[in-house]
Amino acid sequence: MFLDRDGVVNRAVVRKGRPFPPDDLASLEVLPGAKQALADLRDAGYLNVIVTNQPDVRTGKQKRAVVDRMHAALRASLDIDAIEACFHVDADDCECRKPRPGMLLTAACRLDIDLAASFLVGDRWRDIAAGQAVGCHAFFIDYGYDERRPEPPFEIVASLAAAAERILGGGFSIRQRSVGS
Repeated sequence: MFLDRDGVVNRAVVRKGRPFPPDDLASLEVLPGAKQALADLRDAGYLNVIVTNQPDVRTGKQKRAVVDRMHAALRASLDIDAIEACFHVDADDCECRKPRPGMLLTAACRLDIDLAASFLVGDRWRDIAAGQAVGCHAFFIDYGYDERRPEPPFEIVASLAAAAERILGGGFSIRQRSVGS
């Protein structure tokens, strides 16, 4: 399971119709149902990997230490196996910034993940495009942001919990291998 962070696992801060990450650890709020969804996915044999663009570090709007504390808090309280973060902006032309699939490829290599047997849950076009680029089945949480929409194919869901329910009860025959299996 590849998961965007802000808007999928934790609440995004929406300003003028656009989503942003929380400003500090105190503002980090796990979305309703996310904790149980991650536990259920893990119990079913999936690895839960957050893949997140965090360009505010590069632009100086956020300190890397704050992002690291948020990630540590998420790992301590949720069934998260890995977190891949890109701190670049589009102008850096890196391979890791979504919509490019670099973070997914890195995690797949490091954790022995079969990308064709994987899913991605995101709330922005960049997330969906990154998952599509590596052959993941993509789930789109449509909050109606004032920005570009993803290109099909993707499946619309209301939340991470809804995506987990669809995966676990929807007849998907593919299952993610756990580390060491």
